[in-house]
Amino acid sequence: MNRQLTKQRTAYSAGGVCYRWIGDTPEVVLIATLNGTRWGLPKGQPHADESPAEAAIREIAEETGIQGEVLRELSSIEYWFRSGSTRVHKLVEFFLLRSCGGSIQPQLSEVDDARWIPLPTAIEMISFPRERAILERVRNLWRENALIK
Repeated sequence: MNRQLTKQRTAYSAGGVCYRWIGDTPEVVLIATLNGTRWGLPKGQPHADESPAEAAIREIAEETGIQGEVLRELSSIEYWFRSGSTRVHKLVEFFLLRSCGGSIQPQLSEVDDARWIPLPTAIEMISFPRERAILERVRNLWRENALIK
């Protein structure tokens, strides 16, 4: 057993799937990290005075330049990763947001790129299986005509 990895902590983030309509197809905003090779959903840590939904709105706006309004909670995911000698248990709560303004302006101190991507393409290009499952849930809402235009 590696005794150097004895510290553990829990981290919490909130983020979301922000969409807009282009014709009959929803597009979602994704962010790129790791020199533009890893695509994911915008997310980050809530400030002490904000709810998870408020944090999701703020993080999406900060990382992408897009303003969104929360329509509903989508899902939560959790995973473990290492940060130095600490094991981190990460919990992320995702919301569904409809775009209500702004333009793509990646926060280059945090992300390498941000783009509007048609939902079917986003499902294929997103790098994380748990986040892919969240996009698939949004695709199911689209197929059920449950995404507000």
